[in-house]
Amino acid sequence: MKFKLGAMPTSIPVSTIMTKNIIALSTSDDLQRAEVLFKRHQIKHMPVVAKGTVVGMLSYTDLMRISCPETAADTDTVETVVFNMFSIEQVMEKNVITISIDASIREATNILASNSFNSLPVVDSGVLVGIVTTTDLLNYYLKAF
Repeated sequence: MKFKLGAMPTSIPVSTIMTKNIIALSTSDDLQRAEVLFKRHQIKHMPVVAKGTVVGMLSYTDLMRISCPETAADTDTVETVVFNMFSIEQVMEKNVITISIDASIREATNILASNSFNSLPVVDSGVLVGIVTTTDLLNYYLKAF
């Protein structure tokens, strides 16, 4: 089955589908707090901000990669020790691509499809105002069909 992506309303702003209730970290937070927030809010990505500006991105996968729970019987103890060895700044992705609040859904789709990450912080004049994920985009396209 073929369809024309260009025929879909992809020129509307990404702000219409982004998550506005942002769960974010600061560089002074620790990795244990990050894990609690990931689990409590059932999210997979969190921007790291300093004075409202995105300085990094932490994914749940990044966090689990350093904890190696499958190698220990008492994973809570292992995670606590490992998490205390690293800071948010050491684990987060520092080269974060952001997208403007006025950018189109098509632009967001192109960025995420061309890269190996699944979320984009949305900024307005450099200040974090939302986040758009591949799940947000998939839900949008499903509704469009």
